[in-house]
Amino acid sequence: MTSRDARAATPVRDEAAVIDDGAVGLTMDGEVATIIVDRVAKLNALTRAMLERLEEVIREVGVGDARVVLVRAAPAKAFCVGADINEFADLSASEIWRDWTTRGHRVFGALAGLPQPTVAVLHGHALGGGLELALACDFRVLATGARLGFPEVGIGTVPGWGGTERLTRLVGPSRAKEIILAGRQLDGETALAWGVATSVAPDAALDATVADLVTRILAGAPTAVQIAKQLIDATADGVPSRVIEPLAGALTATTADLAEGVAAFRERRNPTFPGR
Repeated sequence: MTSRDARAATPVRDEAAVIDDGAVGLTMDGEVATIIVDRVAKLNALTRAMLERLEEVIREVGVGDARVVLVRAAPAKAFCVGADINEFADLSASEIWRDWTTRGHRVFGALAGLPQPTVAVLHGHALGGGLELALACDFRVLATGARLGFPEVGIGTVPGWGGTERLTRLVGPSRAKEIILAGRQLDGETALAWGVATSVAPDAALDATVADLVTRILAGAPTAVQIAKQLIDATADGVPSRVIEPLAGALTATTADLAEGVAAFRERRNPTFPGR
């Protein structure tokens, strides 16, 4: 599905909840939901109000019928340059502690916790909170010319929306320190080699690469895909697979999806999963 398709898809809401000169929108195209961060004039920088709207959208997606969720940003040089520095700079220490960072953790945690697989489509630079937004997704498809980084220490602060933890899980402490402490920005090739990007494509092929990934995800049984995602996330948090895999396997045995999958295998045809 192309960016144009995403904008043409049937909107879940008629309005995109305009915030300042930006918005957070949600569209549905079949089984694919697309969340769109739109604040072109500020390179899609995020405000507290935009985070509130993003949280609403994530909640709506989580209880909806979508099987895959795309996270995109409006066309600009950057996917997202992170938090709005002007808004952040006016906050007191207490507000940063009690609201700003806590809110971001809650919102990005909700995104990471969605049952559906999530794909960040990075057409341009993802910096600071913009990279944290992408890291909260399961997949990151990166345009060749995009760059990823955490510039926070350069202005006297630190990543505050889960970036230190999620980045370290992907690349390890030493490389995370190179990116955060030494301000290294990753190009597409390095991001792919280090495991930050799941795939990299030329600008002209970005949408086709995303569409191929979505097609492959949709080919799996809906319930099994979501359970498998939770298994992977749980084992990454240290839960032993020997405990949860037997339980998950038993759960899938009760689904109509498994019955259809077995029948299709025996009949040598493609399955049509009912999603239950």
